[in-house]
Parts: sequence; structure tokens; C-alpha cells
Amino acid sequence: MWIDTHAHLDAPELAACPDGGAGWRALARERGVQSCVIPAVHADHFDEVRRLAHQHADSYALGIHPLQVPRASDDDLLRLDEALTRYRNDPRLVAVGEIGLDFFVPALCTPDMRERQQQVYRAQLRLARRHDLPVILHVRRSADLLLKHLREVPVRGGIAHAFNGSAQQAQAFVERGFCLGFGGAVTFDAARQLRRLAADLPLQALVLETDSPDIPPQWLYRTAAERAAGLPQGINTPAELPRIGAVVAELRGMDVASLAYATTANAQRVLSMKG
Repeated sequence: MWIDTHAHLDAPELAACPDGGAGWRALARERGVQSCVIPAVHADHFDEVRRLAHQHADSYALGIHPLQVPRASDDDLLRLDEALTRYRNDPRLVAVGEIGLDFFVPALCTPDMRERQQQVYRAQLRLARRHDLPVILHVRRSADLLLKHLREVPVRGGIAHAFNGSAQQAQAFVERGFCLGFGGAVTFDAARQLRRLAADLPLQALVLETDSPDIPPQWLYRTAAERAAGLPQGINTPAELPRIGAVVAELRGMDVASLAYATTANAQRVLSMKG
């Protein structure tokens, strides 16, 4: 059995399916994905991710994604605090997330926006502390600064989602109680550093994710030239997780069942999931 620790089941690409994404979720369950974690990206998504988690017997996280910071207000942080309070006894609420910093998108790299991202990130770390919840972190060209703020505002740990940093940065997250999320990017032969990390990190540091519908694995990816020639981009869903897991198991030289057991236990531990 597997846990997909990061699946945006509220994304338009999945929600626009005729069955509202239920078919994709059913297929994933048939393939052994027992649970998905659905992270919110903005306050406007809080109710929907909670509804989907209850509909599909999954889990969810509430937070404001760094890509949403330009349109997020201080009122949205109040809405987050209120939602975390309202649902504090909901066993399907497992983290504050997706939160973090993004210094890849040019519009987020201006001095003002870098500062605003950090303000929103620190505010959400403080809310995670207040509500005694772990966090799910967006890490894109920002690992060192994320760690700096975690040292100043420590939390219960959580998951560094789609991690693609150095071995030293990985170790720093692990020392702070985090697991590192590996998904579709690790399936590409060219991702040598990422594949080394997946192979060499302690097993207790790994969790698996799809980031559905983003970061498709190699077998779904189409280049710009292929798309221009009419080949459709495959839709990444939680049903791809077992195949991603098989790639990681091969990199580590271990059997797939053992990896599934270990990464499921890791996710349950760092997110305090039940069952």
C-alpha cells in the first residue's frame, strides 16, 4: 500500500474530468494508493480540498502557496488560522501546507516579493506552531532560506516537497524532523543528483508523491516539439505513484513492497496520519 503525500486533486485538470476526478482516484486505489494528501494553495481552496479529502477518504493540508502570495492578503492568513481552529479535531487535517518560498519564478524574485514571501511563510510557520501541526514545504531555489526561518520558528517537522537540493541541505531538513518528497522528476535519467539522493538517503527520510497533475513522470512527459506535433501530454494522477515507487526501489536496490511499507510508515509518522 502507498501514500501519495502530495496530490492537487482540486486542480482544474483533474476537477474538469467528467467524474470530477473520482475515476482517477478509484484507479489509484486499485493500484494500491491507500491515501492521498491534498494540499491547499490558497484560502479560496480550503473548503474544496477538505471536501475532496472526505469524499475520497484521503487527507488534506491547509496553507497559502508561495505562487499565490501576490494575491494573498493578511485576511487570508486570518482565514487560515480560523480554518485550522475550526477543523482542529478533523483527523483528515494533517498539516499546514503547501507553504514555502519560490525563487524560480521571476515575478517572485523582486526585492519586495521576496520579502513578502518570507513574511507569509513565517506567519504560516507560527500558525503551524500554534496549532501543533507539521508543514508541507514548497522548495524551489529556496532551501537555505527555508531552513533559516525553520531555525528561528521551529515546527514539528513535515515534508520538503519535490526536494531537489544538495545532500547537505537534505540532511539539514532531516535533522529538523522532515522527510523529503520524491516524485516524477526522479524517473528521468538526466536527474542524476536527484537520483543519487533517492538512492543514498536513509530510508526513513523518504516519502513518495506525484504532485498531480504537475511534474509528470518520464513516461507521461512530452517535449514541446512532441506536443506541437500533436502528441498529448499525459495527465499525471495518483495512479502513477506505484510506478514511481518502483523506480525509486530499483535505484535503492530493494524490493518494491519494502519501499511501499517504509514510505507509508514515514508519511504516517511525519504527518501524524491515522491508519
